[in-house]
Amino acid sequence: MRRVLGFGTYDVASHPRVEVLLEGLRRTPGNRVLELDEPLGLSTADRVAILKQPWRLPVLAGRLASRWSRLAAGSRRYRGSRRPDALLVGYMGHFDVLLARLLYPRTTIILDHLIFASGTARDRGEGGAKARLLSVLDRLATHSADVVVLDTVEHAAKLDDSIADRGVIVPVGAPASWYAAGQSATAARTDDDGVRDAGRPLTVVFFGLFTPLQGTPYIAQALRRLAEQGVPVRALLIGSGQDRAACEQILAGSPAAQVVEWRDWVDSADLPRVVAEHDVCLGIVGTTDKALDVVPNKVYQGLAAGCAVITSDTAPQRRLLGDGAVFVPPGDPRALADALAHLATDPAALQGARERAAAAAASFVPEQAVAPLVAALERSRIQEASR
Repeated sequence: MRRVLGFGTYDVASHPRVEVLLEGLRRTPGNRVLELDEPLGLSTADRVAILKQPWRLPVLAGRLASRWSRLAAGSRRYRGSRRPDALLVGYMGHFDVLLARLLYPRTTIILDHLIFASGTARDRGEGGAKARLLSVLDRLATHSADVVVLDTVEHAAKLDDSIADRGVIVPVGAPASWYAAGQSATAARTDDDGVRDAGRPLTVVFFGLFTPLQGTPYIAQALRRLAEQGVPVRALLIGSGQDRAACEQILAGSPAAQVVEWRDWVDSADLPRVVAEHDVCLGIVGTTDKALDVVPNKVYQGLAAGCAVITSDTAPQRRLLGDGAVFVPPGDPRALADALAHLATDPAALQGARERAAAAAASFVPEQAVAPLVAALERSRIQEASR
C-alpha cells in the first residue's frame, strides 16, 4: 500500500486541481491518501495584488509563517514507520515545496506545478525585475521536487533541461461533484426529451477571474453582437477581476445589457449545479502567451457538467479535447458569436456538441486523469528498490 500525504497551504474549494489529484489517487487501488493541509486563506486575486504591491508582502509572510508552524507541528505524526511514501504539494505550492523538502528530505516530493509564477505575472502585465524574481522562485520550486506535475506539453517544455525527466503531464480534470451535477442535469433534460425548445434562448455561462488569459472582452463583444442581431441567447457571467470593467463597458447601452446577468461569484459548492443548468459553458479565448499554453479548469468542468463547451482553437486544447469542444480562433469575437448563433438556432447541433463533450469528459474523471502520475510513482518505487 502506497502512503501519499497531501501537504501544504492549498485550498481545494478555490483550487479544484488539487482535489482532482487527491481524489484520483484515492480512487486508484494500492494508494492510501491522507492530508496535512493548512489553507493560506489568500485567493489567487489576493496573491496577484501582493505581487503588484510589494509593500503587502508582510501579509503573505505572516500567514505563511503561521501555517508553516502548524504544518511542521503536524508533520511529527508522519515520521518513522508512519512516514509517507510520497508527499503531494498542492497547487500554488512554490513555497510549500521548500518546507516539504526540509521536513521530508528522503521522501518522494510531488509538486503540482500547474502554473509558472513568472508566466502568470507576465500574463497579467507584470515584467522586469518582478518576473525575473518569480523565475528564480519557479526554478527553486521545481528543483526541490522529485516529480513535477504539469498540465500540458507546452508547460512541461518550460522545465529546465536538467530536470526535464521529472515532469509528468496530468490533465487538470474535474472533481466528482461536477460529474454528479452533469448527470443530474442530463437526466432532467432526458425526461424532457433532451432537445432544447427552439423558442427558448440558448443559455450560456462563463465563470472566472476576468484575466487577460481568459479573453473576456472578446466574450463581451460576441454577446453584444448576438444581441444586436437578435439571436436568442441569454448569458450568465460569474466573477470579477482585471477585465470585468472593460466587459461591462462593452455591454453597456446595447441590447446585450438586457440578456446578460452578472454575479460577482458563486460558492464553490453551488457552482457545478449552476453551470450544469446551462446549455453552453465558455472556456477561454485570450491571445496571451499563457492562453496559448493551457487547457483551463473551466473547460474540463464544463465538459463534466454536461454542457457544450466553446473554447479557443489552440494546440493543447485540440490535442487534449479532440472533438469534445467547439473551437474558435483566439481573440475573434465574430467567430465566437457565429459559433453561439449556430448552437442557438440548431437544436441538433447543440445536442451533438453536448454528446461529444460527454464522451470527452469520461476521459478526465479523477482516476483517469492521475494515471500518468500513478505510473511515475510506480517507476520511482521500482528505481528505489533496485538501488
